[in-house]
Amino acid sequence: MASNQFRRRALLQGLGAVTATSAFSSLPTFGNSAGYASKGKNPEWEESIKRGLDFLARTQSTRGQWQSPPYPVAIGALAGIALICSGSTITQGPYAKYIARTTDYLISQTQKNGLIGDPENDQRYTYGHGFSMLFLSQVLGEEGLQDRRDDLVEVLNGAVAFCGKAQTAAGGWGYLSAKDGNDYDEGSTTITQVQGLRGCRNAGIAVPGEIIEAAKRYIYSCQNEDGGISYSSQQKGSSRPAIAAASLAALYNAGDYESTKVPEMLAYCRKELHSVSKEESLFGHWHYTYLYYSQVVYRQGEDEWSSFRDRLYERIVGEQQGDGSWDGPMINKIYTTACNLIILQLDKGYLPIFQR
Repeated sequence: MASNQFRRRALLQGLGAVTATSAFSSLPTFGNSAGYASKGKNPEWEESIKRGLDFLARTQSTRGQWQSPPYPVAIGALAGIALICSGSTITQGPYAKYIARTTDYLISQTQKNGLIGDPENDQRYTYGHGFSMLFLSQVLGEEGLQDRRDDLVEVLNGAVAFCGKAQTAAGGWGYLSAKDGNDYDEGSTTITQVQGLRGCRNAGIAVPGEIIEAAKRYIYSCQNEDGGISYSSQQKGSSRPAIAAASLAALYNAGDYESTKVPEMLAYCRKELHSVSKEESLFGHWHYTYLYYSQVVYRQGEDEWSSFRDRLYERIVGEQQGDGSWDGPMINKIYTTACNLIILQLDKGYLPIFQR
């Protein structure tokens, strides 16, 4: 793939004149965005989004990554998702150059066994693998160069195969593959894999149905009497709102809207998360929690979404820092900024994985 990356570098040089400070009005129309501009969005939200996207573009290295230890692949993929949520693609729009760089970086992290990540230096590499599957699957449909499309298809086919082999006996995933992690599983990495696999399937990559069905059974097995979800199948009994929200988003991605367990899970999430103000039960993971719960509420329709969105966005915009970033107690600025930008751009509807 080295020669292909060289060709991509030449393309990036040609995109150099398109900067991250370009106006949103220059974006072409992609995805399910019809009518977005007519909804009368708060201009403060749009300004906040632009400042955040410009921060990500400004802090990306020329190699396509962000200086974001300890999880450079996961954070890079999340930041890339935030950029493509704006409507820019790998070839068009003010952030095309940065999306293309991210794509190159993630492809360069692909291992022979299909893992997208660095098993030597990342002790939670499944996060990066799942987020990379999601990002690259969304990029695939807009890639205009056939050789690059072939590269992406090859990488994603390998990633799906690795994901299947990494699944635990219980049907979930852990921080590492089942083999490397002694078959340990936990909810947050499981959700990351399910969304990544769904993105791949949407992009035309073959995903064995039994992998998704086993993951759904895993989520159901972790449900408690209150409707919430435990951290792990091996640590049942105490519900985690963050894991419950992420699990519900993943079940929606898996096409499960009507099982008896889904309404129970939704009721639990509404009780624990709809006010936006609860903190103590989230263990510092507020941004992670609302990255997923916002997707859940968005899928309920405009009547429920609009009032919730206004409360959520008011808080997020009010916490933005002077340089356009957001900070938080977990990971680093790039992570928090990427999470917030994905939330703030759900209404745009550019990415199929987040559409109603």
